[in-house]
Amino acid sequence: MKFTCNKEVLLKEISIAQEIISSKNAVLILSNIYLEAVNNSLIIKAKDMKVNFQTEVPVNVIESGSTTVYGDKFLGIINSFPHDEIEFLQKDNVAIIKPTTKKKPEYKLKSIASDKFPALPVSSEKFFEMPIKDFKEMVQQSVFAVSDDETRYFMNGVYLEKSEDKINMVATDGRRLAFIGKTADKKIKDFQGIIIPPKILQTVIKRSGDEGLINISISDKMIFINFASYQFSSVLIEGMFPNYKKVIPDKQEFSLSVKREEMLAALRRVSLMVEKKSHRIFLGVSPGRMSVYSDESELGTVEDEIPCKYDGEDINIALNYRYLEEPFKIMTEDEIKVKFSSAIKAITIEPVPEKDFFHIVMPMQS
Repeated sequence: MKFTCNKEVLLKEISIAQEIISSKNAVLILSNIYLEAVNNSLIIKAKDMKVNFQTEVPVNVIESGSTTVYGDKFLGIINSFPHDEIEFLQKDNVAIIKPTTKKKPEYKLKSIASDKFPALPVSSEKFFEMPIKDFKEMVQQSVFAVSDDETRYFMNGVYLEKSEDKINMVATDGRRLAFIGKTADKKIKDFQGIIIPPKILQTVIKRSGDEGLINISISDKMIFINFASYQFSSVLIEGMFPNYKKVIPDKQEFSLSVKREEMLAALRRVSLMVEKKSHRIFLGVSPGRMSVYSDESELGTVEDEIPCKYDGEDINIALNYRYLEEPFKIMTEDEIKVKFSSAIKAITIEPVPEKDFFHIVMPMQS
């Protein structure tokens, strides 16, 4: 096996492959990246126990063949390689990596035969399409609300469902909920709701652009996501996702609106004095203004004030500041609306004007 290629082209793809590989993998071969040179292309594969990745890049193939190399070391070699063009030669159980024009540096990296690498799963179900831009927005507006409580594993992922003419993504950790729904193409068949691990979603949105389509296939236990030259797949999380519709308030009597940047700046300032365990802050709302302040602690306290559009009765609401800050960071609109009915019931955060997503946060005890 022998090929030459551009360093930057290879570096981009090996970086993705290494993201997939678990650093604490008990199975040695899964710490390796699969390489196959054929027809002036290099096929790259990586997998851990749940997520799989495959792509293909153009290279100059001098001799066809395949092997696997230790991902972490291979990435480090390419990353620090001082020349633009790389020559890769597989000889016996060693991969030799050196410049095409010079003798040095020459790396000799031990390899494992490619037939030891497990086959990647293939979908037996049809794929459906949706715009990459829509899919990215859905993930960005939901994935941060996933629970990290491993005892409630069924909330450790993002719920995806087709409901009537919509495709919805929902995430919750029991104290907050993120929802976004996009109009579904009529050709997309109904499917049972699934729970997707965050890892595959975060990797996909990190590497995808805003143009073109993404192809998705769902089987009983797996999801397959393809776009451009990339093929991803992941085992789904088993279990019953909570009935999120019960959490969504039917009606909320009061609402206020604030400038997103002003609210974020106030949260940053007040967070400096917030007790790190509870993350609790208070919103004191009265007509025309909002006071943002912290609990009194051994270190002291802080109070800030920003203008808001509100003409209801005075109210104080205790909230986890992170649960406010994260949706405000994700949204891009200039103005944000906060709806509520009392200091102890769920609040709803949504953009102005309304769009296809919203965030729900449960207040804390004051």
